[in-house]
Amino acid sequence: MEALNSIVGAINGVVWGPLMLVLILGVGFFLQVGLKFMPILRIGTGFSLLFKGREGQGEGQISPFNALMTSLSATIGTGNIAGVATAVFLGGPGALFWMWMTALVGMATKYAEAVCAVKYREKDELGNYVGGPMYYIKNGLGAKWAWLGVAFALFGAVAAFGIGNGVQANGVAQVLEANFGLNTSVTGVVLMVLTAAVILGGITRIGAVAGKLVPFMAVAYIIAGLLVLLINIGNIGHALSLVFTYAFTPSAAEGGFAGAAVWAAIRFGVARGVFSNEAGLGSAPIAHAAAETKGPVNQGLIAMLGTFIDTIIVCSITGLAIIASGAWTSGESGAALTSHAFELSLPGIGGYLIAIALSIFAFTTILGWSFYGEKCVEFLLGVKSLMPYRVLWIVMIYFGATADLGFIWLLADTLNAMMAVPNLIALALLSPIVFKLTKEFFASGGQSEEPEAKPAE
Repeated sequence: MEALNSIVGAINGVVWGPLMLVLILGVGFFLQVGLKFMPILRIGTGFSLLFKGREGQGEGQISPFNALMTSLSATIGTGNIAGVATAVFLGGPGALFWMWMTALVGMATKYAEAVCAVKYREKDELGNYVGGPMYYIKNGLGAKWAWLGVAFALFGAVAAFGIGNGVQANGVAQVLEANFGLNTSVTGVVLMVLTAAVILGGITRIGAVAGKLVPFMAVAYIIAGLLVLLINIGNIGHALSLVFTYAFTPSAAEGGFAGAAVWAAIRFGVARGVFSNEAGLGSAPIAHAAAETKGPVNQGLIAMLGTFIDTIIVCSITGLAIIASGAWTSGESGAALTSHAFELSLPGIGGYLIAIALSIFAFTTILGWSFYGEKCVEFLLGVKSLMPYRVLWIVMIYFGATADLGFIWLLADTLNAMMAVPNLIALALLSPIVFKLTKEFFASGGQSEEPEAKPAE
């Protein structure tokens, strides 16, 4: 077991190392330049379409709004609370700056993912729209690239059980036991029941729940975070100064903070930014493919907001709260650091707020990733695999809540990063199609036609 752990650990160091981060940022920057920075310049257009997208305007299973909420349910989670804190702990305040940079290029990546997902989606045997990297590889790149789609689906199906199931359930169980004394077995059973009530109804029910729960939890967390920032308003200017200064110069040791080189700020800022918003990993387009949308570009403009909301808004609030409160020099890391920052500003309730937020975030992540995983399995094994997969997903929640997940976390984290490789290759090769559809869309004054969905083969 130790040998296997060492092998997977070595692979993890490569797939989350410099080459992968350069690949993710490089493809994102290439797409951003090719789109003439449209995703940044058209944020307002995206929010306008999101508001109109509360009701479906084309063929699909869920509204464009609920498609975004489903993808956000999987991304707004532990990465926004524990991930940001880990980045600041290991890379210093400058890591937050590099998270922002990752998000700005990631908006173009997420836009391209959704455009390709809708453009190349299919209808399965049940009459439901299915899409994502495995389908735009198969339908967009042709038979010679089919193995790449299979690789993505395989990585996604296995990674989902770790990153989207076991790790999340374990996080909820641990935080509820630490703050409220709730037995992990009880948490596991409750999570199983709640998850079963949602995912057995498929994407329609997942989308409906996400459409109500995600906006509520995101707004509640943002309000709590803004309250922390308001309490520390006198330190906001200094906090921003630290972010920009330490993004380009080494951060000195201070208090319980050991100090960090500029490379650490870049590495952990980019890695945790990608972990949080998942731009380039290929997960979100699986949800966007089910949207009742007028066409690819419409959904792409909505999809790119996921990265903006997740990182530019939610992660920024977490990061600035940690820095402005002074908690970043405490020596704490992960969720404990964010909890400490909120507790310093809101004594007696701050820690409980983070515990509750982390629990709800993790629960919605379980819902979102259940859909991603089952679509990967459906691609590999067909619709007959859906119900057995959902049952297995529910059972594994209890295991995740009560077991030691050291190796499973490492394996899932590794496969999660490996999902990005087939996806980024496909996005680079399909970029001329993305640029063409975008140009035609804006040249026609924002009119886009829904493409014919390919029947399942």
